[in-house]
Amino acid sequence: MKTNVDPSKAEVAKRFSEYLEEQIKNNPIMHIALSGGSTPKGVFDYMSENSKGIDWSKVHLYWGDERCVAPTDEESNYKMTVDHLLSKIDIPEENIHRVLGEADPQAEAVRYGEVLEVQLPKENNLPQFDLVILGMGDDGHTASIFPHEIELWDSKENCEVAIHPDSGQRRITITGKIINNAKTVAFLVTGEGKAEKVKTIIGKENGYEQYPASLVAPTSKNLIWFMDEDAAAGIA
Repeated sequence: MKTNVDPSKAEVAKRFSEYLEEQIKNNPIMHIALSGGSTPKGVFDYMSENSKGIDWSKVHLYWGDERCVAPTDEESNYKMTVDHLLSKIDIPEENIHRVLGEADPQAEAVRYGEVLEVQLPKENNLPQFDLVILGMGDDGHTASIFPHEIELWDSKENCEVAIHPDSGQRRITITGKIINNAKTVAFLVTGEGKAEKVKTIIGKENGYEQYPASLVAPTSKNLIWFMDEDAAAGIA
């Protein structure tokens, strides 16, 4: 595990964008699972403005989780990515593999699981992303696996339907076996609201196992945390 700590959210976005650009340039093809949230939004803004040399034709984009809403809904992770990145870069449409948030959730979890089986290379008899980008909530959730449904992490399926503990909103999420089979997993975590959980999870403090983010342990050993100083305050 590696940790990168920068002074601000904007500098985290810059560092991660430069890391991602380097990865894309050094690999013949990249299959990437994207995250929603404010920190990836900053990454997308930075990349769309500064990363002019990327050959997006060799990048395939997926979503690690998606809210069960229409692709035009303000809560859609896909819409956020369109607004802040996809509308500003030249990427083939067939390289964008979105979760159909408007579809029946259970059916879509099955369909998207099959998309991963077909589109991704295999390792350990499982679909393998080159990079999975994850956020972490104040409650220690990651992707859309929440503490109250932590058993979804160990699902035999590639994707599951999760339920937000407060709103009851349904979401499609990739499961633990897909996350931990990735070549690299990167956490993007910013803000003081995350500091307590970061300290507990990275430090393996008492009770850390109850947080889904603590279960991220890629078999490749390539786990990188990109954080700002506020989020990393407890581990300094």
